[in-house]
Amino acid sequence: MRVVVDVSLYPLTEDYLAPIDDVIARLRAYDDIDVDVNRLSTQLTGEYREVMQALQNEIEPSLDGSHQGVFVMKVLNADKAGY
Repeated sequence: MRVVVDVSLYPLTEDYLAPIDDVIARLRAYDDIDVDVNRLSTQLTGEYREVMQALQNEIEPSLDGSHQGVFVMKVLNADKAGY
């Protein structure tokens, strides 16, 4: 099943851009996932299990650093062309 996951990271630190850029760069390393970035969020498109595995791999290191942060996710069970 194809999905689109809209994800936003809100680092609770003054230097908020570095953690956001870091997680986006790590997500772009997955060949089977399309990553589209806009000013408010990042959309990941791909097969459900692959997208969720990538998020599982990358969210933990993003929250395991020296700052707190909030991740917000929305999952749509369709391909971009389907909505």
